[in-house]
Amino acid sequence: MSDGLPPPHQPHDPPTDPAALTLEWVEFRDRREGMIHAMSGGLWLHRHLWLGRRLAHLVSSDRERLVRWGARVGLDEKYLQYHPLKDPRDGVRRPAWHWDLGGPYLPRELP
Repeated sequence: MSDGLPPPHQPHDPPTDPAALTLEWVEFRDRREGMIHAMSGGLWLHRHLWLGRRLAHLVSSDRERLVRWGARVGLDEKYLQYHPLKDPRDGVRRPAWHWDLGGPYLPRELP
């Protein structure tokens, strides 16, 4: 569904490096494996629906890695969101961040 509005916390301008949208992150079928990857400092792309709109979170416990990825595609650091997550390996809540991605910032699904 496209209502012409950007997802929360996303600029209106197109990505500065569209090819970079598909770099570095990993998508997992199993949410637990994605969480473990993100809590280990990797970039986990987690697709979801928000008010019927296809979006994704790019999640990691490595804030600087997310900032570098965002800068490469044209996202301002001020849009990076802090949201502590519970590590599935031990149940301890740890610092984590994510980008809200949608519209031209939503990476296409890979085969």
